[in-house]
Amino acid sequence: MGMRFTPKGYGGTRRDPEQVKRDGWHEQHMLAVSLDDHRLTWPERELVRQLGEKLYGKLPAVREVRNGR
Repeated sequence: MGMRFTPKGYGGTRRDPEQVKRDGWHEQHMLAVSLDDHRLTWPERELVRQLGEKLYGKLPAVREVRNGR
């Protein structure tokens, strides 16, 4: 038996982020959703935003950067 030079889980092929999210949903009943996911309608995005704010607090306000001013 050879020595393992990489920690368990770090060798071989890497799952793409969508697969990680899919596995999390199926195996742990946890949902990872981006507010920018194009598959969601506006009401669905709004629901996700509200859930996120309820569980983890409001997102920081987005400020426009205007030519360094």
